Amino acid sequence: MNVVDFLTGNLILNLAILAWAVAQVIKFVVVLVTEKRLDWRHIVSSGGMPSSHSAFVCACAASVAYLYGWSSPLFAIAASMAIVVMYDASNVRRAAGEQAKILNYIMEHWTQMKPAMFGKELKELLGHTPLQVFMGALLGIAVGWGGGWFFTR
Repeated sequence: MNVVDFLTGNLILNLAILAWAVAQVIKFVVVLVTEKRLDWRHIVSSGGMPSSHSAFVCACAASVAYLYGWSSPLFAIAASMAIVVMYDASNVRRAAGEQAKILNYIMEHWTQMKPAMFGKELKELLGHTPLQVFMGALLGIAVGWGGGWFFTR
């Protein structure tokens, strides 16, 4: 079986998906080791170490760079997308997670009858720290560049 034909039929997309999957498995293992509990939600959830968003977009950009060159227009597009996604992961989504923490605290300490909107706890682990984004980026670059080299030689 040709690796390019497997999954999507596109090596770059396959490598990006592989980087995402590896990051998700690493998150699961990190929670298992640090918190000593099985939490299967980390296989598909956002947030945590490493950033699967960063891994995905950096694998895409790195494999494009490997296959088409650093000066190609395709790499410029992939790298631009990666920068926007990583900025969003570490700033906008992280700020939303911090707001969720505050709102959850307010809901927990509500002294009167809770309105219906306070019935569901908000997801606090939305964004990433800069270290989590950086580690996801390194993982993505390694998978994208390494996979591009391995599967095209």
